[in-house]
Amino acid sequence: MPRLSDLPKHVKIVEVGPRDGLQNEKTMVATDTKVELIHRLNDAGLSVIEATAFVSPKWVPQMADASDVMARITRKPGVTYPVLAPNLKGLEAAIAANATEVAVFGAASESFSQKNINCSIIESLDRFRPVIDAARAAGIAVRGYVSCVLGCPYEGDIAPEKVAEVSKALFDMGCYEISLGDTIGTGTPGKAQAMIEAVGKHVTIDKLAAHFHDTYGQALANLLAVLQMGVTTIDSSVAGLGGCPYAKGASGNVATEDVVYMLNGLGIETGIDLEKLAETGSWITGKIGRISGSKANLALAANRDTVGA
Repeated sequence: MPRLSDLPKHVKIVEVGPRDGLQNEKTMVATDTKVELIHRLNDAGLSVIEATAFVSPKWVPQMADASDVMARITRKPGVTYPVLAPNLKGLEAAIAANATEVAVFGAASESFSQKNINCSIIESLDRFRPVIDAARAAGIAVRGYVSCVLGCPYEGDIAPEKVAEVSKALFDMGCYEISLGDTIGTGTPGKAQAMIEAVGKHVTIDKLAAHFHDTYGQALANLLAVLQMGVTTIDSSVAGLGGCPYAKGASGNVATEDVVYMLNGLGIETGIDLEKLAETGSWITGKIGRISGSKANLALAANRDTVGA
């Protein structure tokens, strides 16, 4: 069995707050706020910041300003700003906005695929193939997301082999990395390891990322479990922003602050300034009228208030 000593020396954090974190907010977030959020995350040391999504404004009105966001951000050398571009129209807009990386979004659950993008898993993969081909022809890297890897709101448990099948298909099409999403946050460490073991038979573990939600408070435990198996990329969202509109009661992504606090305690390098990150979490939640979903954020803020008193 892996031990705590079997941990990576460095972990890449993919910050998904500006896109995944904000896309389901009911109140429109100002473009200025989105741009400043990205800049603040830059300053905190994030090297990968998912900036926006080129999707239909009819279905995701919060992302209607995608082109404006990409035009107005100051791109920092060495930082990547991926965007969601699930179809050719979205890809064309992403290319026009000078995106250097895009993502496509599939699912390991047939029911979730039907309700989320109105097609079967096989049909979704067929739709992604020309997008991936066109992106790579344009010199743009493509990342593949797989939803419901540890549970589905409609089907319950998902077989690890099904996750492996979808992940392999996306990887074989040309996705350089596969992000495995516990969309409704029902996973536990044993299930997370079993899923990674199954996927790892078809996609090398260094090409996998963990994208875990914290509905049942298991995200950090699940992340530690997959870190022990060799995963070195984690998706997280500042202040725990986000959620899943298709899963009632599902809380947001694991908070970036909490992940960084844990990794710091394990001696794992991230290159992220936790204090600046926490300040960013407090700032954005204040802007959108939410309480931070990060326990580390709340504790650090309380300490600042105590010291300043």
